[in-house]
Amino acid sequence: MKKTSTLGIAGVLLFISTGLNEAFADEVNLYSARKEALIKPLLDKFSEQTGVTVNLVTAAADALLARLKSEGKLTPADVFITVDAGRLHRAKKAELFQPIDSMILKSAIPAQYRDPDGVWFGLSLRARPIMYVKGKVDSATLTRYEDLADGLWKGRICIRSSGNIYNQSLVASMIAANGEADTEKWAEGLVGNFARSPAGGDRDQIKAAVAGECDIAIANTYYLARMLNDGKDDAQRMAAEKMAIIWPNQDGRGAHVNVSGAGVIRHSRNKENAIRLLEFLVSDDSQKWYAEVNHEYPVKTGVEMSETLTSFGEFKADTVNLASLGEYNAPAVKLMDRAGWR
Repeated sequence: MKKTSTLGIAGVLLFISTGLNEAFADEVNLYSARKEALIKPLLDKFSEQTGVTVNLVTAAADALLARLKSEGKLTPADVFITVDAGRLHRAKKAELFQPIDSMILKSAIPAQYRDPDGVWFGLSLRARPIMYVKGKVDSATLTRYEDLADGLWKGRICIRSSGNIYNQSLVASMIAANGEADTEKWAEGLVGNFARSPAGGDRDQIKAAVAGECDIAIANTYYLARMLNDGKDDAQRMAAEKMAIIWPNQDGRGAHVNVSGAGVIRHSRNKENAIRLLEFLVSDDSQKWYAEVNHEYPVKTGVEMSETLTSFGEFKADTVNLASLGEYNAPAVKLMDRAGWR
């Protein structure tokens, strides 16, 4: 009797397991730090092509990270998408992701734009060059990020606060290239050249430059591109048209770039569909959509870019593995604080 009972329980468990798998077979649950408008159209295309329903939850990156940690094994999430390699590193350190071995992802995404252990993958690139008001700066005198600490630029630089993850990753890339001591000296010089106390987002730095508060703004290119293509706000478009881009460190390591990226959640119940979604997001059509709609650079080489991105010119990107941006995030934050960057 005991043996029969055990077999019966096993059969029930098998039935329940099979039923659960079938219930989850045609869906994938996505937690996204990207706004719905910047990801939903692609998800709809994925569903049309595969028949897999994407259940989307959007929120701020840190809020989603906290939610994933809180939910633990009970999380319904299968995929987490966020911006910045620093945040992807935080998710990895919290053991929220599982390693994925996909030849499609490996062949589409250059090694420096994915985690060495295969737990997260870059989906699009965002560059953070130096921007300046046309006619206010001789670009020949400003060719490297390191030059921003030169006294020539005292009172002429606008940049976001040290609490901004994009700036933290920029400083982390400087540490990777030049070491912590030299980067701290650079940060002190940069802070001394601020035109004002850091305030606002990237668009605000560009607006401040055009308004005459500074001559130089540090911002991600997609912000400038969106301002240039803003059909509802003529003031933003006209402000953006007064700015030009300097691609730094072209004779050396290259301009700083970052990623939006994703990983498959460790406790995913729909792992196969999760991987299919990531692979879809690095297809040529998806990458082209990113470039045309979001004005972010394709992570995959050979994909056509938008007219606006093309107008910014070609540039050499830093080839450091972006995992290092997360690894150096804590030293970068402490260094910025010591330098007086608020």
